[in-house]
Amino acid sequence: MEAFVSTEDEPDEVVDAELVPGDSHLPVIRHQTPLVPDADPDAWLPPEAAQDVADGIAQATRDAYELHFTQFAKWCAMEGRRHLPAAGDSVTAYVSHLTRTPREKTGKPYSPSTLDSVIAAIRTVHRDRKLPVPETKGARQVVTGYRERLALAKDAASRPNKASPAKRDVLRRAVRTLDRTTLAGRRDAALMLLGHACATRGGELVHLDIESLTPDDEGRGFTARLYRRKLKKWQDVGVFYDEDEELCPVRATYDLIDALELEGHTTGPLFLRMDRWGYLAPPMQREGKTIGDPTGRMTAEAASDIVERAMARAGQPGRWRSHSLRRGFVNSAREAGVDIVDIGRHGGWADGSKALIGYIEEADAFSDSNPLAQINEAERRKRGAHDQH
Repeated sequence: MEAFVSTEDEPDEVVDAELVPGDSHLPVIRHQTPLVPDADPDAWLPPEAAQDVADGIAQATRDAYELHFTQFAKWCAMEGRRHLPAAGDSVTAYVSHLTRTPREKTGKPYSPSTLDSVIAAIRTVHRDRKLPVPETKGARQVVTGYRERLALAKDAASRPNKASPAKRDVLRRAVRTLDRTTLAGRRDAALMLLGHACATRGGELVHLDIESLTPDDEGRGFTARLYRRKLKKWQDVGVFYDEDEELCPVRATYDLIDALELEGHTTGPLFLRMDRWGYLAPPMQREGKTIGDPTGRMTAEAASDIVERAMARAGQPGRWRSHSLRRGFVNSAREAGVDIVDIGRHGGWADGSKALIGYIEEADAFSDSNPLAQINEAERRKRGAHDQH
């Protein structure tokens, strides 16, 4: 990854040193074997191939890894350690340092999952540079002990930072805060309802185009063609008209498309950014440079902002992100008695997905599948039979 800190073309570090008396008993080595063998002349990639490799990693992951490794390199410079290739003990010492250092922006401890990501970033950079990957067993043991200390201290950093699930009743309260006579209100309603119906990740949702939707021949709804980013494949998701018009993703989406057509937008991104005055796809600049998708397509972060604002207006406590729609779909489907296999295939989870199983376990906490619920039901039946006698 070209964005990572490089040691190429950098001057040699100057370190303090002192002369010490020589030892005449030490042997003189006249012919030393090189520590690093000659490089394979074919072990290189042209720039376009290197970019193709980088494109195979999600942008969010690349950004996180770049940040993690840059910070590691800075720490190594301050400590007088080598960052490329890094020694295993350097990685261990750095991770240990992070467990005792609050995050600069929040002042809160690093989460164990973030430290796992730091270790992965360091290993990835070494692999990408074809350097020996440092031993990270010690660093991982540091994370294991750190996770347990946080858990025993009941620190919030020990718990996964999950988005709250936007179930149907919660979703209803959120969309009721929207003015669906406005373009912004129609966009926000369609985004939340369609995201819930398709169980999308934020990046999948904002990637939808108007052309991604194909009306059903029998008038039952439409098919949304989604690119499932984790599975790296396309999926056609059937979206039905909802019995509850207020929560209907099909009606909400068609309302948005009609409003966009009046603005002259008939192809391209379904979900567009707007400014405070309701203008579509306004140009954005930062420090004199144009930023943002030139087509006006919203970002996944902007989609999360929409969900968060709607939930705040509805007075819903919790951590609300665009991923809340995906998690809420699982809860809603389980409450309706949908099988886990059907939920997984509709939402683009791989068979046996640990993430989906975790969502199901949460959704089933107070369902009839809970062993305690079944024990209670068996006890009620026994008491009923006893009373009859």
